[in-house]
Amino acid sequence: MKKIPITVALLACVSPILAEESQTFSPYADRNFPTKVLWGDTHLHTNMSMDAGAYGNRLGHDAAYRFARGEEVTSTHGLKAQLSEPLDFLVVADHSDNMGFFPDLFQGTDYILSQEIGRDWHDRIHSGKGASVAWEIVTKFSQGVFPQNMVYTPDSAAYRNAWEKTVEFAEKYNEPGRFTAFVGYEWTSLALGGNMHRVVIYRDGADKANQMVPFTTAEPFGSLDPRELWKWLEQYESETGGDVLAIAHNGNLANGIMFPIDEQYTGRKLDEDYVQTRSKWEPLYEVTQIKGDGESHPFLSPNDEFADYETWDEWNLDRSTPKTDDMLAGEYAREALKRGLQLEERLGTNPYKFGMIGSTDSHTSLATAAENNFFGKHSSREPGVGRMDHDRLGWEMVASGLAAVWAEENTRESIFDAMARRETYATTGPRMTVRFFGGWDFKAADARSGTRDKVGYGKGVPMGGELSNAPDDDAPSFLVYASKDPRSGNLDRIQVIKGWMDEQGDVHEQVFDVSWSGERDPGKDGKLPPVGNTVDASTATWTNTIGAAELSTVWTDPEFDPAQKAFYYARAIEIPTPRWSTYDSVRFGLPLPEQTAPWTQERAYTSPIWYNP
Repeated sequence: MKKIPITVALLACVSPILAEESQTFSPYADRNFPTKVLWGDTHLHTNMSMDAGAYGNRLGHDAAYRFARGEEVTSTHGLKAQLSEPLDFLVVADHSDNMGFFPDLFQGTDYILSQEIGRDWHDRIHSGKGASVAWEIVTKFSQGVFPQNMVYTPDSAAYRNAWEKTVEFAEKYNEPGRFTAFVGYEWTSLALGGNMHRVVIYRDGADKANQMVPFTTAEPFGSLDPRELWKWLEQYESETGGDVLAIAHNGNLANGIMFPIDEQYTGRKLDEDYVQTRSKWEPLYEVTQIKGDGESHPFLSPNDEFADYETWDEWNLDRSTPKTDDMLAGEYAREALKRGLQLEERLGTNPYKFGMIGSTDSHTSLATAAENNFFGKHSSREPGVGRMDHDRLGWEMVASGLAAVWAEENTRESIFDAMARRETYATTGPRMTVRFFGGWDFKAADARSGTRDKVGYGKGVPMGGELSNAPDDDAPSFLVYASKDPRSGNLDRIQVIKGWMDEQGDVHEQVFDVSWSGERDPGKDGKLPPVGNTVDASTATWTNTIGAAELSTVWTDPEFDPAQKAFYYARAIEIPTPRWSTYDSVRFGLPLPEQTAPWTQERAYTSPIWYNP
């Protein structure tokens, strides 16, 4: 008899079992959902933008991309600059209006110098008075009186050349799998001095992006009205076969016109076309950036003790009109989400069903959002002794923010698709990892699972998704968890913010503390006591002796009404850590600015999950 080796015999005995279980044995096999959180900045300006250049920026696209990829570069004023770790993607979003103008102004081309105002601006910039020129350019542009002889129109050779260079640099630095360089620009509408900007992002490369130059605001080639931008986006996709989307700029300098409820700034009533078109082209909102945080405001959310975070609430962008309280509802994300429920009821589509994203809007070519590595808004306010002397360009600036995207891979296509489906979140700078799922069958044990992402996608929808068809007598449950940034503070708490519309059409909101660190219990008022504060402002240090490295829970809405439209999003908040102005005070031996606290509580905002009856 032929002897069979014992190992072969054993394998023959167990092979049917192994074959059956091989499909499911590894919990990480056959994952068909995003497993990577990728970090980027969707809103960065180089010296191609006329305001950035006039304010002193001398760094171009090469420096911007190299810095974002983790390389050391030298700032405009000679400081060595580097990120703690590279970004995964970047959108250089220079202003579409007058693209290519500033490099010619700085160089002093024959045409520029032949114009009286062109020579004046050129000479003042080269004599160290660029900041005044920059403000003059911004105010003239915002008030519609920018000199016509200084406008670089989209049909000019100089404009097209500038755009082709922009696309060329994105192609040069795009490295699928390692670093994504998106083609993009910022459409710079300043209607009534109010900030109505949008960042336009392409899924495409040069073959399609070069077929059309960007949309501008200067007539007859452009318009201040976002409806006309959306028509341009439609035209681009129709003519090129490409894909684009727009991200609405942080709205707290819009004086109420970013999120209208009845009519646009033009007086034109909102209609079905408006809500459907905005919903199609603007899946994301820039909720936090250097010019303030835009999640909510204490006037709008008086019961939210974390609502007054780095708020800018005094003027529109060019300071031509002081802000009044009645304007605030048209500027902040949470109120816009509530308005969206009402507009959907009235016009059939929710135009404000957006995901959350953060970015810097830095005009230095340096995408810095860390408190201890903040290079400011403009190159005139790079780190130095005098940069906190003024408000808007000084101590009031915010070291914020970053865009977090859950994607399958680091490519233009994968990241763009994640943005389009709103599977994104915003942070004010730290790289904390946050997941948020909604469904009807999450259990407490799911928060302790080693494969929570698999459970989340298997039982529900991720951030940016929608729920409907509530089972009888069931309320939605939410699986949420967050892990700290290793270089930043521990976590204080996770909250779920709910907004809903009642049967009368009125909208409401409530903030729920759902997971927190330490042995704390809510007080009689339902509020959770503060986590504490270890910041030493005299040394700009803190200790992670309070807070938690990770928080996780399953939370069920205790007040759910299946007949009411609602949205839910998570907010993860760190323990107090030093603000950038405190780091500056210690480094340069300066007194702390009296107008702002020496510490901050960094945070993340997830995209919402909507419930539709």
